[in-house]
Amino acid sequence: MKTKLDKAETPPALTDAQREHRAELAALPDESIDTRDIPELSDEAWAAGVRGRFYRPVKQQITARVDADVLDWLKSQGRGYQGRLNAILRREMLASLKQAPRA
Repeated sequence: MKTKLDKAETPPALTDAQREHRAELAALPDESIDTRDIPELSDEAWAAGVRGRFYRPVKQQITARVDADVLDWLKSQGRGYQGRLNAILRREMLASLKQAPRA
């Protein structure tokens, strides 16, 4: 039976049968695991990998005072003005980080 978990909920505890099955799987030697449908990655594939490609920073709720005309302009662009504000700030942050370190 599938149940939808709320973000605050923890998954239900494993049954004894599930714990036993997990232990059996963990005890299997690597050679006995069928990996034919999972091709090994070549050195080229590993070299082309990008670290953090799917990283999503944690959002933090804040209260900030913004000039009314700036807020009106952001809202006039349609839905998602907070995301646009975040994108503008991120772009400026990254540009600042790219600059040579100041002495």
